[in-house]
Amino acid sequence: MSGHVHCAIEDATATVVLDNPGRRNAVSFAVLEELRAVITTLARSPDVRVVILSGQGSDFSVGADLAAPAESRTLRRDSVVADTARLRHVSTTLLAFHQIPQVTIAAIDGACAGAGLSLAAAADFRIASDRAVFNTAFISAGLSGDLGGVWLINKMLGGAHARELFLTPGKLTAERAHQLGLVNSVTSAQSLHGTARELAHRLATSAPLALRAMKRNLLHSSTAPLGDYLLAEVDRMVQCFHSDDAREAAEAFLHKREAAFTGH
Repeated sequence: MSGHVHCAIEDATATVVLDNPGRRNAVSFAVLEELRAVITTLARSPDVRVVILSGQGSDFSVGADLAAPAESRTLRRDSVVADTARLRHVSTTLLAFHQIPQVTIAAIDGACAGAGLSLAAAADFRIASDRAVFNTAFISAGLSGDLGGVWLINKMLGGAHARELFLTPGKLTAERAHQLGLVNSVTSAQSLHGTARELAHRLATSAPLALRAMKRNLLHSSTAPLGDYLLAEVDRMVQCFHSDDAREAAEAFLHKREAAFTGH
């Protein structure tokens, strides 16, 4: 795809790249619109099992570009009504990425701040290079936060760490982010994308129906009462149990061979 968001699909994995040249992949209104279109298309693709999100060059994303021309920003100070409508609109991009049926991996190099950090936090896995730097940044800009970063990181790290990161913002190294649990692993900048592809391959060779159902379990469990969750979990478990892939997994285990899953 041309423009600010590129998408390439290979071996059941889609690699989505934020590309805002000269702006360190800042997430302008146009970037978020293009990203939502890509996510919507991928969500309908049964052949894509994993999505990797990264930034072009040496940065993931610095978040919103507050120095950009007003017409390219989501918040423009034209009116409270217009700013509210645009921000609510682009917030659906974050929700779509968080809830996409495929398993998602954020491959984070360089700067990952503000709304860029929110996007990374919406992924299922986060892999950082050893030169990645994280910053919530909102308070420093006199802002309260957008794109669900507070909600996601509060769920991920708990209230104490979320308060530390959002109320006293500052640069966070990849090592410290790993210690907090903000990222799953840290690797060299040279190995970052290879490591992300290795994880994607491991995920993509799993049983597709089970992989999607497990992600739905994880999403549902974060918001539903246990009773409601258990009812839905049973439905998903039984559907997977009756699939060809479950029978293939059992046959492969009995015959000590690799399973060949079809997604049926």
